[in-house]
Amino acid sequence: MLWIAVLAGNVGTWMQTVGAQWLVVEEPDAATWTSLVQTVTMLPVLLLALPAGAIADVLDRRRLLMGVQTGLLLVGALLTVLTALDRMPPALLLFFTFLLGVGQALTLPSWQAVIPEVVPRDELPAASALGAVNTNLARSAGPAVAGLLVAHIGPAAVFALNAISYGVFALALLAWRRPPKKGPSHPERFGPAVRAGGRFVRYAPAVRRLLIRVALFVLPGSVVWGLLPVVARQELGLGAGGYGILLAALGVGAVAGALLMPRIRRVMSANRLIVVAGLIYAGALLVVALVPYEIAVAAVLVLAGAAWMTLVSRMNATMQLLLPNWVRARGFGIYQVVFAGAQALGALVWGQVAEVTGLPVTFVAAAVVMLLGTATVPWLPVHEHDDADRSPAVYWAEPHIMLEPHLEEGPVLVSAVYRVHDEKSADFVAAMDAVRLTRLRTGATRWGLFRDGEDPVRYVEVYQVPTWEDHLRQHEGRLTGSDEEVENRAVAFAEGPAEVTHLLPTDKPH
Repeated sequence: MLWIAVLAGNVGTWMQTVGAQWLVVEEPDAATWTSLVQTVTMLPVLLLALPAGAIADVLDRRRLLMGVQTGLLLVGALLTVLTALDRMPPALLLFFTFLLGVGQALTLPSWQAVIPEVVPRDELPAASALGAVNTNLARSAGPAVAGLLVAHIGPAAVFALNAISYGVFALALLAWRRPPKKGPSHPERFGPAVRAGGRFVRYAPAVRRLLIRVALFVLPGSVVWGLLPVVARQELGLGAGGYGILLAALGVGAVAGALLMPRIRRVMSANRLIVVAGLIYAGALLVVALVPYEIAVAAVLVLAGAAWMTLVSRMNATMQLLLPNWVRARGFGIYQVVFAGAQALGALVWGQVAEVTGLPVTFVAAAVVMLLGTATVPWLPVHEHDDADRSPAVYWAEPHIMLEPHLEEGPVLVSAVYRVHDEKSADFVAAMDAVRLTRLRTGATRWGLFRDGEDPVRYVEVYQVPTWEDHLRQHEGRLTGSDEEVENRAVAFAEGPAEVTHLLPTDKPH
């Protein structure tokens, strides 16, 4: 039920994009206006996805999604009425598109974080592929239907169906009877939650590398989404229906790629897929630039759609596997920031390049950038870590202290004393470097490892967390099975478990 509701929403979103871009394609500086539609759609995701992820990790995700869809329904209805009354100049259209983008920015992290509540972990890659099928079925059907509606009725009909799609999603969420979930005893506050999400990504090398790879692909790839309506109109002489067919070709290729995803995953590593997808997409951009024939362009767009879908779907599934539940929505918020930022910036840049140099040169330049980014795979590979245990692991002993600190009291200095003999010291220090990342990912702002000058076998780990609440969260569920394995490897080189102490701030003098 949820999958069908999301399909309706995705169809509506693509219809909205086609209607908005076609509404401004006859304006002077059409390349700028159409690329701005793409930019203002993605800009809210760039600005709001991380805060939206923090909200989704703190609040009930189902209720949040229902409220957002209701607001989008109202915005879409107003957009429909004003367009039907011919009161929709380009600037106002961009404003409404921005508001709809705000709704999408609030929806995406929440929805991605909800998926593991419905699907077991071992089926997340397949669920990601199924989500890609959903997106690209919409990409196939939405533009084609929108092209026909725009040609025969007008953009207002497209905007009306998009508004209805938000209502369908809200009703599906209302009907979803999710088992009650026990949250933390003290919900996170918004500001600390945002900072915690940023720290996690900063100290998760596999996540950072994945984000770089996404940006290197999406930045040049966005030229298609930003300028395809101008290509259809100016280079191929097509109307709204023809533009819908070109977008449908992208969607058909994407659906075909989704159907092949299980086989591709078995025979091709993520890094090889990055190379293959980059080469195919760059070749498609060159054909669009140099071969002004509708059939040829539609054919290579099928290949481009398959390359886009397979790569984005693989990165999405890998992100699902890398993120623990406590920070999943925030992690996907940052993922959406990178994805939308690259798409918005790319659409804006390629639109301006097209105004100066023309469409063929722009697509050739994008192909060159795509090839250069693909060439960096040997230096910036993606590590999937499919076997990593991201489930919560509560393995630290409960802190027993005589004082009763307030949750917001801090900073808190935690020290752990280990005894390590000389023959194992090098291995211990190397293993503690991985421990450092687990501390920093889960809440610490500073970390250090020291050796006692008077007692050389005595090593002291020291790290600082902003508040007592942040440290309690490390005890209560931020650590994962993988973190426990990392810590156990380090402790194996010591004589035994560490002796832990908690240092609290003194009262300020009056």
